[in-house]
Amino acid sequence: MEEPVRVLFVNSEIFPYMPETDISVLGRYLPQGIQESGKEIRSFMPRYGTINERRNQLHEVIRLSGMNMVINNADRPLVIKVSSISSARMQVYFIDNEDYFHRKFVYQDAEGKDFKDNDERAIFFARGVLETVKKLRWKPDIVHCQGWISHFLPVYLKKVYHEDPIFTNAKVVLSLYNDKLDARLSDNVVDKMLVEALRPEDAAVLTEPDGINLAKLAIQYADGIIAGVPAIDPRLEAFARERELPILPYVPISKEGGPYVRAYNDFYDDLLKRRR
Repeated sequence: MEEPVRVLFVNSEIFPYMPETDISVLGRYLPQGIQESGKEIRSFMPRYGTINERRNQLHEVIRLSGMNMVINNADRPLVIKVSSISSARMQVYFIDNEDYFHRKFVYQDAEGKDFKDNDERAIFFARGVLETVKKLRWKPDIVHCQGWISHFLPVYLKKVYHEDPIFTNAKVVLSLYNDKLDARLSDNVVDKMLVEALRPEDAAVLTEPDGINLAKLAIQYADGIIAGVPAIDPRLEAFARERELPILPYVPISKEGGPYVRAYNDFYDDLLKRRR
């Protein structure tokens, strides 16, 4: 009997843990719809400090926690938490770290200024997801990244984890929302990214370290693009088309199913056919 296709969702937001937005609604209902179509799913997001752990019944998964990652010369403990959405019969895994995510705000401080270490937080999130999936020994066929904080993951998957049996042949799908395109990253963001097997030239697009080029970095290592908004930034669309990537045009999102679930599901299947 053929094993079901496995889809790993890497989300910046999931409702009801975050306020209701296009991204968080998709993060909540798309995995449910894909699971109901017969595929296996896993969903990840950061454990922002705005999430009430008691109300949402988050608890630490000790067997998955305990690893440390060095970012910008600092040793950061990786903590994995989980919560269940019983009505959807699915779990959500949370990437947590006290220094990066235990804040009263998500990406900006009380004055509306971006946190200076947002790039480090995104790097930690990307690496944390991949290391956790390895520990789960769960081999995804599709890795679907949604939201700017997931944009470092494609380069790590394709350059650092590509020979790991867990990630062999995994296809990266990237949803673009035009979020954080004007953000300024650290001037040394490439140095912060580097690990064994990842070279500076692999992230050369970040020579100018801003949000638009971070999105381009994600596109560079993606296998397919989904327009998460009616009109994605023309610079990003042009970059994707130059790379001759398949692009799924915007499909309106609704709660609990709708045409978008079938469209996304078919897009996954078409990408996997290209692999064979």
